[in-house]
Amino acid sequence: MLRGIDVSAYQSSAYDTDGLSFVFVKATEGHTYTNPKLTAQTKTARDAGCVVGFYHFLWPGNLTAQAEYFVSKAPEKAGDILAVDWETTGDGTHATNAEKDTFIKKVKSLRPNHRVLLYSNRNFWLNIDNTSYAGDGLWIADYTTAGKPRIKAKWLFHQYTDEPLDKEVADFTSKAALQTWAAG
Repeated sequence: MLRGIDVSAYQSSAYDTDGLSFVFVKATEGHTYTNPKLTAQTKTARDAGCVVGFYHFLWPGNLTAQAEYFVSKAPEKAGDILAVDWETTGDGTHATNAEKDTFIKKVKSLRPNHRVLLYSNRNFWLNIDNTSYAGDGLWIADYTTAGKPRIKAKWLFHQYTDEPLDKEVADFTSKAALQTWAAG
């Protein structure tokens, strides 16, 4: 299992990359918010030789505008991974299944050479998702033993804790295998 983390404006731009193979950086949210630490956090990951992914926190509505905003702000480098963060918003709502699926497909159409993932917590995956559509792969959040999320579906990334920060494992045999998959 490969180790990685995800970071947002809540974390430092100078985070510890020791032992990490990949880093997901929050890029955008909705159609107006951009992570003010995006550039610096991306540089930290690239300087450490990590595979880099970017995620967008999805809100209901304005799917095309959100997808266009996300790809306009997320750096575009071969081998980078893109992801949609589908969970409850700050106002207690969430994008529908159709909106989630539409967003993933729109991002894929705008960045056809990039892998596009679905990030979902276990509750959303088991109780809210009714399409099982995860684009190029599932990134599941379930705070349990690393690499053992409590779902039956095939997953590629598993967020297993948020203490002291969001930590993940990836189901790849090596960083080279992850890089090959990410490159398409």
